[in-house]
Amino acid sequence: MDSIVKTALAEDLGRGDVTSSATIPPELTVEGYFICKSPGVVAGLPYVQTAFRLIDPLVRLEVLLKEGAVVADGDVIAKVVGNARSILASERVALNFLQHLSGIATTTAAAVEAARPYHAVITDTRKTTPGLRMAEKYAVTVGGGKNHRLGLDDGILIKDNHIKAAGGIKNAIDMARRKAGHLLKIEIETETLAEVREAVECGADVILLDNMSLDELRASVKLVAGRALTEASGGITPAMVADIAATGVDIISLGWITHSALPLDISLELS
Repeated sequence: MDSIVKTALAEDLGRGDVTSSATIPPELTVEGYFICKSPGVVAGLPYVQTAFRLIDPLVRLEVLLKEGAVVADGDVIAKVVGNARSILASERVALNFLQHLSGIATTTAAAVEAARPYHAVITDTRKTTPGLRMAEKYAVTVGGGKNHRLGLDDGILIKDNHIKAAGGIKNAIDMARRKAGHLLKIEIETETLAEVREAVECGADVILLDNMSLDELRASVKLVAGRALTEASGGITPAMVADIAATGVDIISLGWITHSALPLDISLELS
């Protein structure tokens, strides 16, 4: 976390906050409040704390609403007390993390709620902001979702280009099975019912149902019949989750919750 926040601070500060240096007495102490301007789910407070600590260890952040709290317009999330120059030097980076990660948590929570009547689990994807993957995937968990692969070394997911390069579904699964340890599951992407059938017959542990219609998803779930986990993916938005979950799939993965979530409207106001 420190390295991510340190990079963000260096990007923002450059050679220093010339505005605060020109307008604020060096010893002035102030207090400020992080105020929510729209409803959502709070995520990112550890990043806020880190931003202040890296600039000035004497700045004190008092968390009033814990990580994962559901907030309404006007709720005060946290109070910060310390040197005015230090607080303002950290402000934008602290808010960027808090707003962005809270937006992801809020979007994830909406998807989780939509799937609640069914058994489908909501997960993220690798469609994350370069350099911010761990932070964004953390926010997904705060919103009640689960993490898919953290990186390419985290599991075998055979996608369309792998299948083409390997010479087909059976070849790809067979080669992966020979390489994979007994604890490593094999997931394979499919686009048609015929591919789903082949994947089941070849012993895939998880079958990714890519860009399928609701009818195709229902038919795939019926065909798999519990012999593998089923994962719906491909262009899914939170508005589509309930209908997709109702098809009986086990997992719904959405790049949307990390790459398209709107930041939560939060401000830092000095008193």
